[in-house]
Amino acid sequence: MLLDGARVTLAARTESSLRTTADSLAAAAATGGGRVEWIACDAMNAADVRKAVDRAAQGGRLDIAIAIPGGGNYSRILDYEDDRFLEEVAQNVWPQFLVIKYAGRAMASAGGGSIVAISSTAAIMSTPFLAAYCAGKAAVDQLVRVAADELGAHGVRVNAVRPGLTRTGATEGLFQPSVVSRFLAEQPIARTGEPDDVAAAVRFLAGPESSWITGQCVNVDGGHTIRKFPDLSDLV
Repeated sequence: MLLDGARVTLAARTESSLRTTADSLAAAAATGGGRVEWIACDAMNAADVRKAVDRAAQGGRLDIAIAIPGGGNYSRILDYEDDRFLEEVAQNVWPQFLVIKYAGRAMASAGGGSIVAISSTAAIMSTPFLAAYCAGKAAVDQLVRVAADELGAHGVRVNAVRPGLTRTGATEGLFQPSVVSRFLAEQPIARTGEPDDVAAAVRFLAGPESSWITGQCVNVDGGHTIRKFPDLSDLV
């Protein structure tokens, strides 16, 4: 998006990571004529999310919002602590709701925009030992559909991307040969995902090329969802 000339505002909890990421994107910003800024934000905190949206919209309109937060831990359903299960569900859906609410308000008042949530293939596949994560991501998918239905009248589109096994800092622990081979056995396209695979789908849904698409959840997974989740029971 920076290469398209966009002014991008990054929002996350850790200032040092934000600075490092902003610096790494400076060259792309210069090439495309865009600009990158950042603001510290706890996505579980409504006031922080509202402040981040206000910062992104400062001096103009907010055209695009990307909601990424989420995560989970492996546990058998029978072993979950009661409060921990609820916390993990909230960790996946609450930040998405806050972004849709506050970014949606800003976009509606300005005449339109595009919101893209990051969901997961776990929203539609049985993913044993990730029950809270699955429940949270399934809630994200339904939230996206309802938000798209409500906000369409204001010119705001809402969609989601469901990544499969993609190499990021959060998933590095899964990238062991014995684990990766099990995933690839369940994928027609036998390679793992890279951040750029997901970014390309997000860019499409955020941009004008998808102007007649809303309320959709797009799988970016090498075809994993047409098969099944691998058996990881011996690792839990």
